[in-house]
Amino acid sequence: MLEKNAFVVKEKVKFISNSNTYDILDAESGDPLGVAQEQLGVMKQLLRFVLPKQFMSTVVEVREKPDDQLVFSIRRGPYLFRSQVEVLDADGKRVGYFMSKILTISGGFHIYDNNEQHFAEIKGKLLGFDYRFLSPDHKVEMGRVSKKLTLGSMVKELFTSADTYAVQV
Repeated sequence: MLEKNAFVVKEKVKFISNSNTYDILDAESGDPLGVAQEQLGVMKQLLRFVLPKQFMSTVVEVREKPDDQLVFSIRRGPYLFRSQVEVLDADGKRVGYFMSKILTISGGFHIYDNNEQHFAEIKGKLLGFDYRFLSPDHKVEMGRVSKKLTLGSMVKELFTSADTYAVQV
């Protein structure tokens, strides 16, 4: 999966669930490549009905098809104003982290490697769902995440919160 440069990440529609699951598809063929699934215990799922998500930690595991082998996981602790999201390899070792920007209207993150070196930034737009991965000097675009809008997805959004994103690296 990691040798690919373009993906479609499609959130699965669920009724009465507080954990998220995403299908990861090949952008060219539409073939399934893997699944990203939030790992929550029963207690956290129940607490999410009464507490905002940011007050609880979460882990998302990314697994590759066809054998559901763990590729990497993403872990976020509770936060109030600024979140930190760690990226761990399949053995549970931290390879880097994202730190949310402070006082930004459009959102975004600074990205650091495991040696605390700032090597990229995620920059959002004020309106829309388009995020660019940029070098720290903003001269090189390293990737992009954008929301895929189709007539079907717009109708689906009226009734669910499930989204579909295009990812390029």
